[in-house]
Amino acid sequence: MSAAKTTPGRGPHDAGAARQTTAAAALLVAYAAIAALPVVLAWARGLPPRPWLDELSSALAMTSLMVLAVAFALSGRIRTVSSPVGIDAAMRMHQLLARPALLYLLVHPMMYTLPLADRPWDDTHAATLALTPAATLTGLAAWVLLMLLVPAAIFRDRIPYRYETWRLSHALGAAALMALGIHHALDAGRYSGAAPLSWLWGLAAAPCALALANVWLFRPIAMSRRPWRVSRLERIAPRTWTLTLRADGHDGGRFRAGQFAWIKTGSAWRLSDHPFSIASAPARLPEIEFLIKEAGAFTAALPDTVAPGARVFLDAPYGNFTLEGRDGEGLMLIAGGAGLAPVMSLLRELAACGERRPVVLVVGNRIAEQIVFADELREMAGRLDLIVHQVLGEPPPGWPGLAGQLDPDTLRPLLPAPAPERWLYFVCGPTPMIDAVEDALDRAGVPLEQIVAERFRYDSGRPGRRERRMMALFGTAAAANLLVALAFALRS
Repeated sequence: MSAAKTTPGRGPHDAGAARQTTAAAALLVAYAAIAALPVVLAWARGLPPRPWLDELSSALAMTSLMVLAVAFALSGRIRTVSSPVGIDAAMRMHQLLARPALLYLLVHPMMYTLPLADRPWDDTHAATLALTPAATLTGLAAWVLLMLLVPAAIFRDRIPYRYETWRLSHALGAAALMALGIHHALDAGRYSGAAPLSWLWGLAAAPCALALANVWLFRPIAMSRRPWRVSRLERIAPRTWTLTLRADGHDGGRFRAGQFAWIKTGSAWRLSDHPFSIASAPARLPEIEFLIKEAGAFTAALPDTVAPGARVFLDAPYGNFTLEGRDGEGLMLIAGGAGLAPVMSLLRELAACGERRPVVLVVGNRIAEQIVFADELREMAGRLDLIVHQVLGEPPPGWPGLAGQLDPDTLRPLLPAPAPERWLYFVCGPTPMIDAVEDALDRAGVPLEQIVAERFRYDSGRPGRRERRMMALFGTAAAANLLVALAFALRS
């Protein structure tokens, strides 16, 4: 990776965030249209309608199968899909799409009223259901698999099994679910068994196959051709490490400050990889540094798996937690725990570029021993118009800094005056902290478009404003698809 040019803006309007919001809205409209396409094609066949519950059941099933295909494509690290909105937003869309599909498919087999019968004179199956033994088997298997996959994904943090086990089982289960679902639709579907809808299901399988191939074949091939070597692994605080890598036989590629990488150790073909934010600036390439906090089996085993000289493989770069295209009169960077990693990348880039706008850094930790990069931050304050606030949840006696959590009470006096809405805010840390900070900034009148946050954990407590907005948008899209299904079922 080589340095990507950074040109921070100077005005009060966040053009980059506006583009990202527009891209998310466009993706949402595209999703609603794609999800409704099977029902539209079924309607166009002009078959006589069946009882409305039967038709509604078929419409919901067709919609849900297409929704699952879209969700599958969103999970494949396909940059043309994820880059406009950010990979975290793409993954959240993936998660939210599965939920109405789960509900619709849960009731799908229970809504039919027509009998299972073979009546030769009923060639359009207006009065009977055509269900072969094979279609029954694949439909039942897909139904059971979906009931297992989605709840296991939603509650995976509460289930006592390894992340690597969940990820592999989720990928294989999703692939099996799509194959079973498409077979069931083609074999049993009154509408899906004939063109052009049968062609659509063939097309829907393509992005699913591409997503699988990209993650499990194309990316490992690319990673194996551009290995990295561990230069240094240093413990800098309790349960906190810096991992420094050097490109092995290549120039390192490109990344932007604030982005992250998926890391594999040992082999590029390992089934598990782990995302970590880059802490160094692009100018440091062909070296790259990560700040890693122990938070699971992989990070706890770092000293044994990434000794100096060991080979490491990166799938990078990803993420939109970046400066490009974003404007503000000043910058406020708010980090909790390992969320300091991308913030340090941004700060190092700002220092390298000679940034002249005011910058405020707020860092939250539990105890003083967890504070890292203190000397470097003091040195940066001499090159940047930088103010650093260290906040401790459990401060020692005589602590000169701030005490408390990164919540509205702590942040309110630190916000820039008199116009905090003209600044740009970068927030990274645990999901509850991000939600609390976004709510605090909301109360201060900061537009959501001026807040840059990247998260990969959801469903952890009360959702923040950004999450509520996304859920409302997806609820609207799901309701629109339900209305299309109802219109199809009630046609005369």
